[in-house]
Amino acid sequence: MLSDSPLRVYFVEDNAVIRDRLIVTLNEWVGITVAGHAEGEQAGSAWLTQADSVWDLAIVDLFLKQGNGLGVLQACRARLAPRKVVVLTNYVTPDVRARCHAMGADAFFDKSSELEALFDYCTQLRTALQAPPAA
Repeated sequence: MLSDSPLRVYFVEDNAVIRDRLIVTLNEWVGITVAGHAEGEQAGSAWLTQADSVWDLAIVDLFLKQGNGLGVLQACRARLAPRKVVVLTNYVTPDVRARCHAMGADAFFDKSSELEALFDYCTQLRTALQAPPAA
C-alpha cells in the first residue's frame, strides 16, 4: 500500500489539453502532485535544473513551443538520484528512442499507444520512492 505522499511530477508539454488530461489521469491512477510545467525548452530546463529537490519525475515531450525536449534531456543529465526523466511523444522511431535514451531519458513512451505503460512506470516509481531505505 502506498503512503500518502504523492509523486511530484513536472511536465514539459506545450499542449495544454494533453497536459491537463495527463494530470487528471495520473492523479487518479497514481496519485501525483504537479510540481509545475513549462511549454518550452528554456523554461523547462531552467526550472528542472534549479529546483532539483522538489520533483520526482519530469515528463517531457519532444516538440515544444520553443526548442525541443532533447535540450531538456541534455539539461537534466546531471540531475540528482532518484529523479527520473521520461519522454512522452508522438514522434516515435527506433532512432529517436535510442537518441533519447543516450541523452539520459530513463524511459520513452508513445502518446498514442503506450499511455498505460507510462502510468505503470509512474506507479512503480512512486512505490520505489515510498519504500523504506534498505538496512
